[in-house]
Amino acid sequence: MKKLYYLLLFISFAGTLYSQLPNSNMQLLANRNDHFTSTMYSAVWGYTSPEGREYAILGCPNGTAFYDVTDSANIVEVDFLPGLTSSWREMKTFGKFAYIVSEAPGSGLQIVNLKYLPDSVSLINTFLFTGYSRTHTISQSGPYLYMNGGDYANQGVFILDLTLDPTMPVKRGEWETEYIHDCRVVNDTIWGAGIFDGNIYVIDAVNKDTLISINNWLNVPQPGPHNTALSSDGNFLFVTDEIGGNPRVLKVWNVEDVMNPIQVATWQPTSITTSIVHNIEIYDKTAVIAHYTSGVRVLDITDPEVPAEIAWYDTYPADNGFTYDGCWGVYMFPSGKIIASDRETGLYVLKMDSVLVGNHNNNHILPADFRLSQNFPNPFNPSTKIEYALPKNVYLTIKIYNVQGKEVGTLVDKFETAGEHYVNYDASNLPSGVYFYSMKAGDYSESKRMVLVK
Repeated sequence: MKKLYYLLLFISFAGTLYSQLPNSNMQLLANRNDHFTSTMYSAVWGYTSPEGREYAILGCPNGTAFYDVTDSANIVEVDFLPGLTSSWREMKTFGKFAYIVSEAPGSGLQIVNLKYLPDSVSLINTFLFTGYSRTHTISQSGPYLYMNGGDYANQGVFILDLTLDPTMPVKRGEWETEYIHDCRVVNDTIWGAGIFDGNIYVIDAVNKDTLISINNWLNVPQPGPHNTALSSDGNFLFVTDEIGGNPRVLKVWNVEDVMNPIQVATWQPTSITTSIVHNIEIYDKTAVIAHYTSGVRVLDITDPEVPAEIAWYDTYPADNGFTYDGCWGVYMFPSGKIIASDRETGLYVLKMDSVLVGNHNNNHILPADFRLSQNFPNPFNPSTKIEYALPKNVYLTIKIYNVQGKEVGTLVDKFETAGEHYVNYDASNLPSGVYFYSMKAGDYSESKRMVLVK
């Protein structure tokens, strides 16, 4: 009788582990596996050029691959940048540059010129300094890079400033209280994932030279937070638990009162309880998740307290096991294309059959015209907020000039979605005086005056 019981238990467990629901509301446009070795693929990120072309950037064992994914019927690798061998390679973009890090000692920060795509990319600089040679993850907000983990100091987070020259970063402040595995930066606030001690750390980064702890809490139960993302209104924090007990779930915290966070939900993929959640990216009311062995999962988070799964594609159909195989990273373009990296099988380019939520402002009233608002406060010291409105998706730049007309900083340089936006400007590196900020969006341009008083 005991043998029968254990047999039934095994069959039940195996059914959970290996049974696969069909892919849902998601179609495969392409899968490219060009660089697999005994070391696996890692992160993926996207870049949209000023001309509107879309590129996938894929972390490979021995470097970084760049794919033109603009034409769904003709997805091609356009260049490959060699790098030191690493099982972890991650990247972000700012302006016409990509910034690539890895865990390989001596890899530093690779700074890559994307200006000549789709023909090629070129390595401009490998940035290192005494005490720093590698990074675990990299985050970006405006003209600032946030470097997490790695080998600098206590492996917390430090800031690199790209304002004056995106090819020559300037080291600014640091927070080295605990190890930070990854972080999300919104409105000059760092939401850090302390994977080993299980805490979420909230850090004030308004002053880029002095980072100040605001609060921290244990991401219970069975905490092991890898990465975080904020809802579009900033009221809910989504946290992925990569280590700790089983199950390893997506957790949702109400952070309207950051001093009193309240867990309001947990989530796992439809009919799967064994796969490990890894990375989450949020696009308005849509959350896109890399969920290791259960692949790419897409949630409607119109109500963040009740996440609803609306699409999925399994990049690792072998099983739904409790392992670090399968989907590693995800990114969604304004066009709706989703790119994903699978550790074993490389790049996936996907698209939902139907968009069931109001992502990319579809559920909002869009601005009727382009608009650049007066900065506030003005005069300011040393930071100020600049708001702007876009009636359509467009490549956008916002640059700072002194009274002689010399460019002294770049705040925005990217393909931006339609809607209301803002950027915070930190002028700690500039002397007191009159400055101008100029917005260019397609054929539209506007400038305004501001005054820095120290």
